[in-house]
Amino acid sequence: MTRLTTLFPLWALLGALLAWWLPGLFAPGKPLIVPLLSLVMLGMGLTLDWRQFATVWSRRSVVVLGVSLQFLIMPLAAWAIAIGLRLPPELAVGMVLLGASPGGTASNLICYLARGDVALSITLTSVSTLLAILATPALTLAYAGQQVPVPAAAMLISMLKVVLAPVAIGVAINTWLGRRLTRAKAAFPVISMLAIVIIIAIVVALNRDQIAQTGALLMLAVMLHNGFGLLGGYWLARWLTHDERTARTLAIEVGMQNSGLAVALASQYFSAAAALPGAIFSVWHNLSGSLLAAAWAHRPIPGKNNRSAQSRDQ
Repeated sequence: MTRLTTLFPLWALLGALLAWWLPGLFAPGKPLIVPLLSLVMLGMGLTLDWRQFATVWSRRSVVVLGVSLQFLIMPLAAWAIAIGLRLPPELAVGMVLLGASPGGTASNLICYLARGDVALSITLTSVSTLLAILATPALTLAYAGQQVPVPAAAMLISMLKVVLAPVAIGVAINTWLGRRLTRAKAAFPVISMLAIVIIIAIVVALNRDQIAQTGALLMLAVMLHNGFGLLGGYWLARWLTHDERTARTLAIEVGMQNSGLAVALASQYFSAAAALPGAIFSVWHNLSGSLLAAAWAHRPIPGKNNRSAQSRDQ
């Protein structure tokens, strides 16, 4: 990982501030949100090959646990927070859509820094992304369908185009041509990061007035949502697996969402305001995840897991 990608929260914040200062520069870029997300998904696919999916079966119990926590805790927490804070309908659906999204690719880097199980993190991100093709539209409909019309069928088709197709293409390219594309693959994390920063800037530019009115309340909602995911993922995993390294991994996977996907779907099917929770979450969850990883990096993992983590870091 390059120094540029580890400073992603800083770039995201700077992009948001620049868009606030010069909204006219980024607002016309709304049609680019979906293509940029497809580019990010292609980059994710380039990190995988078909053989890695064999690990899903060999670790099926913890994978099922991680994915279940992902799609149970986050949508429910988003809905409860939106109701509790009495968010406007467009922000409430944005929160639910964020909660119903899969794990974010940045979680893999945060997991590495936190001495988690990186292989498990990558597996969970991949599986939750594929399951989200069905889960995200269905959960959004279930939680937000009474407040706003949710075009679940159209969202499903978009998920196939924006998520499944680019990831599958990336996996195929990596499987067959991976060794020849070492330099290109090394550049994709930076490209993906830049794409997400641009998406955030576009959303901020489109919602400058809305942010001025509800920014503090929405920031509180996003922080609570991320906190529920991190705490719920950690303690439930710790209780069920009795393994610190697995608990750290699941906390990060559950608490860090694919906010870019939430932004793209919200912009396409709801409103620019509905994309705000995802844009703000994209900045916050990388910052909170980085701080958590820094704290965990200095806390040894007890027993044999600590020795395996130390050998991995050497």
